[in-house]
Amino acid sequence: MENKDQKNIAPTLIFIFGGSGDLNHRKLTPALFNLFADGFLDANFKIFGIGRTDYSDQDFRSHLLEGIKSFSRRPYEKDGPWDSFQEHLFYLQMDAGTGAKKDFSVIEKKIKETEKEWGMKPNILFYLSVKPQLFPVIAKGIATIQDTHHCSKCRIVIEKPFGHDLESAVELNQLLKELFDEEQIYRIDHFLGKETVQNILAFRFANALFEPIWNNKYIDHVQITAAETVGVEERGEYYETSGALRDMIQNHILQVLCMVAMEAPVSFDANEIRNKKVDVLKAIRIYNKEEIREYAVRGQYNAGWMMGKQVKAYREETNVSPNSNTETFAAVKFMIDNWRWNNVPFYVRSGKFMHEKLTTIIIQFKETPKYSFPSEAAETWRANRLIITIQPENDIRLMFQAKRPGQTMSLNPVEMVFNYNDTFKEPQPEAYETLLLDAICGNSTQFMRNDQVEAAWKVVMPILESWQNRISVDFPNYSPGSWGPEESDAMIAKDGRSWINTSNQRSSKGS
Repeated sequence: MENKDQKNIAPTLIFIFGGSGDLNHRKLTPALFNLFADGFLDANFKIFGIGRTDYSDQDFRSHLLEGIKSFSRRPYEKDGPWDSFQEHLFYLQMDAGTGAKKDFSVIEKKIKETEKEWGMKPNILFYLSVKPQLFPVIAKGIATIQDTHHCSKCRIVIEKPFGHDLESAVELNQLLKELFDEEQIYRIDHFLGKETVQNILAFRFANALFEPIWNNKYIDHVQITAAETVGVEERGEYYETSGALRDMIQNHILQVLCMVAMEAPVSFDANEIRNKKVDVLKAIRIYNKEEIREYAVRGQYNAGWMMGKQVKAYREETNVSPNSNTETFAAVKFMIDNWRWNNVPFYVRSGKFMHEKLTTIIIQFKETPKYSFPSEAAETWRANRLIITIQPENDIRLMFQAKRPGQTMSLNPVEMVFNYNDTFKEPQPEAYETLLLDAICGNSTQFMRNDQVEAAWKVVMPILESWQNRISVDFPNYSPGSWGPEESDAMIAKDGRSWINTSNQRSSKGS
């Protein structure tokens, strides 16, 4: 297979803790399979799934094939790349969560056998697709394996959530720092692997048209929405300890906000990019108790109808307390106290059972003076707007004013659209493909550094603590299929603004 990538990919061993679990079945192995099929993996690679389920190698391969058929972006082909790919898949049955040294000695034995087989030291990737409580135990077990310390070829990938709060995040960071170098630790957030998110940097810094107006002189405000049309489904037990603020805003949305708000890097060096993101997080205003009441809103969904089906209230979901104080919706107005963004609010929101599945970044520009146009032109006047859609579509839309055909000066908002699928015919890689390839190649740009994680927790901790210590008296307070509680609309309306929903975007298109 022709390798289309310019990166020098060394022989690699991948150990997936939680190998028999759902994430590996749906995301990780399908992503690795696509990388292999596209020629991005060296001929010398092995993938070991590690789990408690009793699988033989062949049973494990059959299980993963079902996932590839269901979840890979590449249609399964008989006599296709799977036949070769499966020869690189193996399974180790063990309960790594006990931290037993004998289990990790088995992993060490596999590493040494492979080194002897290949005649060289490979890259080694340890992927922790397990419950967060097991991170410390498994990290300590990995550290017992010879040559994992201070070795750039050995990397440990840790899924979110990274910590439950600031204190636990600091504690986990300190433990990992004792065991590994920071350069070996890859804290993964799959949002940062999405093509449209990665394109934000190119859009901003590779185009002279936009960067000069990317500041408080021209931008009125920014909105970031991550809406889901599903409830908590079978994740009630996890969600009760999480909530929308932890699950979405603390990691996904704040990282996207950083890419929108960061200063221009002097290079695309991993630490340079991450330094700029940390600067943004440190500049976000920390609210006191009274400000939180004004600038942060929470919600919880009620029973109702969603897409023609009757759905339960959050408090009726499996493994959820009937008196739960956990939010399934959160909206926050963030302020970034630096020269570029002074007085520009960043409104963010995320929720379950929302009107539409949607992740967007909206840059709302300030209005231009209308005095030079006749009164009829002002009837449909709209300020310029830039809409970056991450899902369900991958596109960037620029809304501007244009004259309608006719004898009068009548204006309408129209759009210029860049759509990935229309412009680039080759299939887009899934987020996990991009991030796994970066981890294999040792590129940590899109992975969170320890200070990034802690700075993000510092931003949300006052809100979390306020909500935990103050029981909501109006839960549940929004219906499935809505855009969240009325308090969210009221929060932004205080500033003379409103949420820009998909229906609003469609209605503002030119005809």
